[in-house]
Amino acid sequence: MHDILPQDQPLWEKVRKIMREIADFYNFVRLDTPILERAEVFERAVGEATDIVEKQMFFVQTKSKERLVLRPERTGALTRAYIEHGLSQLGSPFRVYADGPMFRYEQPQAGRFRQFHQIDFDIISNEDDPIYDAQVILVFCRLLEALKIKNLTVAINTIGCKNCRPAYRKELQNYYKNLKDSLCGDCLRRLEINPLRLLDCKQGKCLELKKDAPIIIDHLCAPCHNHFKAVLEYLEELSLPYNLDHHLVRGLDYYTKTVFEVFSQGADFSLGGGGRYDYLIELLGGRSSPAVGWAAGLERVIEVIKSQNINLGIKSKPKIFLIHIGDLAKKKSLLLIEELRKADIAVTESLAKESLKAQLRVADKIGSPLALIFGQKEAFEESIIIRDLKTGLQEVVSLKKLAGVIKKKLR
Repeated sequence: MHDILPQDQPLWEKVRKIMREIADFYNFVRLDTPILERAEVFERAVGEATDIVEKQMFFVQTKSKERLVLRPERTGALTRAYIEHGLSQLGSPFRVYADGPMFRYEQPQAGRFRQFHQIDFDIISNEDDPIYDAQVILVFCRLLEALKIKNLTVAINTIGCKNCRPAYRKELQNYYKNLKDSLCGDCLRRLEINPLRLLDCKQGKCLELKKDAPIIIDHLCAPCHNHFKAVLEYLEELSLPYNLDHHLVRGLDYYTKTVFEVFSQGADFSLGGGGRYDYLIELLGGRSSPAVGWAAGLERVIEVIKSQNINLGIKSKPKIFLIHIGDLAKKKSLLLIEELRKADIAVTESLAKESLKAQLRVADKIGSPLALIFGQKEAFEESIIIRDLKTGLQEVVSLKKLAGVIKKKLR
């Protein structure tokens, strides 16, 4: 896990601000779910044979022996909330987004931590219309473009539906059964339970075997074939660059039909991905409601922004530095700061320091453009000295006129 330090906070806030602007333009509303959820929400939604459920969930022991977990992903939680609060009443399509921390006990590596932050965008509707697949991909790309991340490519595939996938699963099992001796332990175990997960393995030997594995495009039913064809046509109409990745399956059991990941040239990891999950809401007890969405890792996005030296135009409001001299001025300083706050003037101070030189050093270190020198004499006369820290010029101003003079100087 990791700390987000003060110097990185402006960048995190800028990314979130752009996320909110994109969400607002494309009519996504925000929905926040708790960090703690019942374990069965993810065991049923994500799949018991997935890495998340088998290895990566953080369990929380309660006094009443409930099986709770720190949320490892958001789709299961979103689905639970959608059903529990009857959000289908808000109309279709229901466009929803969020960001926040997730928790997975996995091997830390570049851009991946055991506590990490995700941005999620989802569309829940009454139809499995391929236009929504294209729209969520479009929103993802527009967000990354707004963050000035260059050279984006969408890796995309289809994994079929419950009608055509069984035949493909059988084909995969037949292919891998003759290669059991070369499979890693996890893939050997999953061969019977969930053979699609073999295509998601990152172990060296398994990656080589995957190259010759059968592809699902040859086993699609007519509706799935037409759906995928329509998604690609929409992407072409939008001029969004994509690559067909016939072995892309994603690591979660709830996906159906379209799956995708988005990459930026030069980064050896995906910035995020997602797909369609048409059966999940019904599986968890709701009405049949086809859905599609994606999640992006904020740590990964920010790592790419830094590695590409992207300037997002982050501007910090200049802070005026208040210097006090003497007990009376110190006593009146807090009230003076409040008056400046009401006038929307950013001000900082170091009230525990007593000497003028020590306070000026702090003002210089943080780059304040102006210093307000408030001494015993000024406190009695209800005035203050404004010093330009670049030129050294200063003037005495009445406290009543202070806000107006400061704003004029800052302009």
